[in-house]
Amino acid sequence: MVQAPRFQLSFLHPKHWPLWLGLGFLWLLLWLPYPALMKLGEGLGLLLMKALKSRVKVTRRNLELCFPDMPEAERERLVRQNFKETGKAAFETFMGWWWPDWRARPLCHFKGLEHIEAIQAEGKGVFLLSGHFLCLEMIARTFGFYCPAVGFYRPNDNPIMEYFQYHGRLRSNRALIGKRDVRALIQALNDKEVCFYLPDQDYGRNKAEFVPFFAVQETATTTGTLLFAGSANCKTVTIHSYRLPGYQGYQVEVLPAFDNFPSGDNKADVTRVNQWLEQGIIAHPSQYMWLHRRFKTRPNPEDPSLY
Repeated sequence: MVQAPRFQLSFLHPKHWPLWLGLGFLWLLLWLPYPALMKLGEGLGLLLMKALKSRVKVTRRNLELCFPDMPEAERERLVRQNFKETGKAAFETFMGWWWPDWRARPLCHFKGLEHIEAIQAEGKGVFLLSGHFLCLEMIARTFGFYCPAVGFYRPNDNPIMEYFQYHGRLRSNRALIGKRDVRALIQALNDKEVCFYLPDQDYGRNKAEFVPFFAVQETATTTGTLLFAGSANCKTVTIHSYRLPGYQGYQVEVLPAFDNFPSGDNKADVTRVNQWLEQGIIAHPSQYMWLHRRFKTRPNPEDPSLY
């Protein structure tokens, strides 16, 4: 497990004061009512859309690649809505880290705990697959209220933000493991922990298969999922997670465990993972993190970039 970062006096150096001022202002904003924060988030998202032109292009291109038959006007509406959801996520990150339980818990809804309990009753760990949906920090907080878990994550490069990220994510969960510590994650699974893993980004051609993801027939998809699922005494489950309409909060739905996974056919197995992810995205397309360059790795290095 990652050693918990401690507060350091060096954090108070004047060079960090702008960051502290920003964090303090954000802390005050977070006391606004939840609907007001979501409205502010939408406004922030529209500002980000004007400021982050390159990310707008990536988002638009990802949607073109995944949904080539979607009318252009509909895609543009989806781009705009996706950035509004991205602005909400900026607030949700710190809501997940800082909100007290009495305020966060009423917004956190959970289904399917019986699937996890059944696996643990067999004496196995739970290898939990999630996707990069924009409300992910509140989803993690939701999960922790019902079933505290272990996260597999990338530490923040900024030591102050890492301090807040680490301690914020453990408000209701158990532990964090650095993304390079493969042995620790396998050990946690062998210890019957519930461990989060997000297999839906482009991690390069190393340990990857090129399989369909929506209309892109050759998408680099990590086989790290199969490494962990096959190396530990565990079963693999997936979740669907999303922000509920009408300021009702956040929903986590745990699905039944994959059977015969991994099967030994890497392409078939990671295709299965992508198909699960597609189902969650189709249900809530504006809530997915489309601004990531998901298709940057091509089957052959000489292939032209899709971006």
